[in-house]
Amino acid sequence: MWLLLKLLARTIRQGRFTLIDARGHRHDFGTPHPDFPIVVMRFTDEGVAGSIVRNPRLAFGEAWLDGRIVFEEGDIADFLTLFRKNASWENGGEWLRPRSFARRALGRLSARIDRINWERKSKRNVAHHYDLNDRLFDLFLDADRQYSCAYFTHGDNSLERAQADKKAHIAAKLALAPGQRVLDIGCGWGGMALYLNRVADVDVLGITLSQEQLKVARARAVAAGVADRVRFELIDYRAVEGQFDRIVSVGMFEHVGPRNYQTFFARAKTLLSDDGVMLLHTIGRMGKPGVTDPFTAKYIFPGGYNPSLSEIVTASERVRLILTDCEVLRLHYALTLDHWLARTNAARDQIVAMYDERFFRLWQFYLAGASGAFRYGGLVNFQLQYARNRNALPITRDYLAAAEARYRGLAAAAVESGPPAG
Repeated sequence: MWLLLKLLARTIRQGRFTLIDARGHRHDFGTPHPDFPIVVMRFTDEGVAGSIVRNPRLAFGEAWLDGRIVFEEGDIADFLTLFRKNASWENGGEWLRPRSFARRALGRLSARIDRINWERKSKRNVAHHYDLNDRLFDLFLDADRQYSCAYFTHGDNSLERAQADKKAHIAAKLALAPGQRVLDIGCGWGGMALYLNRVADVDVLGITLSQEQLKVARARAVAAGVADRVRFELIDYRAVEGQFDRIVSVGMFEHVGPRNYQTFFARAKTLLSDDGVMLLHTIGRMGKPGVTDPFTAKYIFPGGYNPSLSEIVTASERVRLILTDCEVLRLHYALTLDHWLARTNAARDQIVAMYDERFFRLWQFYLAGASGAFRYGGLVNFQLQYARNRNALPITRDYLAAAEARYRGLAAAAVESGPPAG
């Protein structure tokens, strides 16, 4: 217990935190601060402290899932905010980082093994998360089921507005023209593909490894009357054939794995026409390459990994794809996750009835932890625009604002009409 108390004392300097151990003893940390939450947390048995000390990055989350941690003031999101804010990335802090060299080395080895994303593993990893009950995603996502970082032109925008603005932002960077062929790698439930067809009059092939997403996406294309122009297939990006004028990939690169980055970019270059353009939207890390935290790897995204910018660019350089634009979205995903968490909390009874209390706690921990990682930790989103040749795009960025404004107007009209999730 004393090791855990030492960790807490070293980390929590601002904000008031009280830990009540299994024997009822109170341990107070920090000083009250108006910008920090007040949290009172209690352990229900004496084994919690020891398990957290032995494996902090996994055991704390598991203790929360099992109901061995309860909150008497504040909640899990407040605690994660308090801890993360005291140990922000800018100040050199890391969330429950293992301190021994041996433990860190073992963690890195385990993560590398987990990220070896053979084709036969990719589909299973995708199914682990994306083939969950459709009703779950309807409870916390926007109506278009955009399961990736939204784009907040104003911090108080609605989730629907921010997701519509995200699609407009990406469409502008694709520099689309009517009649072009677009490949959507990791198409989700089809929202981006259908959007691009609607606002830019392009033909789209969306690919996914999720049976559930494929079913919904195809049904949506039929309902919209565009199944002849917006097609969806269950296929790995490495098996796609043909030529495309544009490639878009949103929230899929996190599942590729570093061993396959060069393969990904080589395949993209092969699939692009000579004047082709690709927009890659991915979660990334601000610093050097790292490892996926063990809780996320075990419970949320097995095989997933958030790359550093250096890892992405190194791989694309090797196949001579030209990086034509790079944007770092720093706080947009934190705002997105705040909306998702609020909707999840509001739907607690429905989620518990659909699964159970433990699953609800899992989803709550996942969203709250991710929000903290983007607001105070080392995670951001990268939007990287690529071209096969330097003449494929205008030589200034002026074209982006005009196209985005045009698409945003169309998107705002679609939000008002309330498109169905399908």
